[in-house]
Amino acid sequence: MENHEPNQKPGYGEGIIAGRNPVAEAMRSGRAIDCLYIPKGRQEGQLAAIIAKARKLQIPIKEADPRKLSHMCNGANHQGIVAVAAAVEYSSLEDMLSLSEERGEPPLLIVCDGIEDPHNLGAIIRSAECAGAHGVIIPKRRSVGLTYAVSRASAGAVEHMPVMRAQNLSGLIEDLKSRGIWCFAADMDGSPWDRTDFTGPTALVIGSEGRGVSRLVKEKCDGAVSLPIRGKVNSLNASVAAGVLCYEALRQRTERSRQ
Repeated sequence: MENHEPNQKPGYGEGIIAGRNPVAEAMRSGRAIDCLYIPKGRQEGQLAAIIAKARKLQIPIKEADPRKLSHMCNGANHQGIVAVAAAVEYSSLEDMLSLSEERGEPPLLIVCDGIEDPHNLGAIIRSAECAGAHGVIIPKRRSVGLTYAVSRASAGAVEHMPVMRAQNLSGLIEDLKSRGIWCFAADMDGSPWDRTDFTGPTALVIGSEGRGVSRLVKEKCDGAVSLPIRGKVNSLNASVAAGVLCYEALRQRTERSRQ
């Protein structure tokens, strides 16, 4: 019979860390953690200290029913805390801009506003990597992180595509604009997608299917672009919209390079 550590029970989901000491050590080592799950109610002692450190590190903390924590770690002894670790390390904006400079290309960035479905985020990262984008940016909150489900959905693209987590997307858009990067939100009321110039430094902002790009983020953008809808459904899946816009940018840039 095999022996397993308390936080390595058979059937454990990849990226799940359970138990006070394992979670504390993961944070101490600098491991990228997407969020912590704790039971609802008062937290004391060592658990309170871990939560305080997580807040200092700006790791999102979610309260959940203890049964959910048990389910996440397949019934292992979680001691009131479960962490979801990132599948790969996050990058910085400077990493993305350095990549575009190395390639001798104007930056092409994909900003995801409120993408909560791991399959959608994985597909967006995959399309962005295939189209030659230089980075994908997601918010720290109200968004899925680089979970193992996202990694699988990306078909390995997360290993090659820099992904950054931004504390505040509105502030990020302002930063991008100050660096000369034009920011366009995907929106039904925007200008036609094929009449917008993506050959210069560009950031494409993709919103969630349900809410689209948030109002504050949209207001910060330089403009909006729309894709034609000819059917009865009034919107595209977020990952499909991102893929179409990525390849329109690639088409324009390829034509420009041939001139």
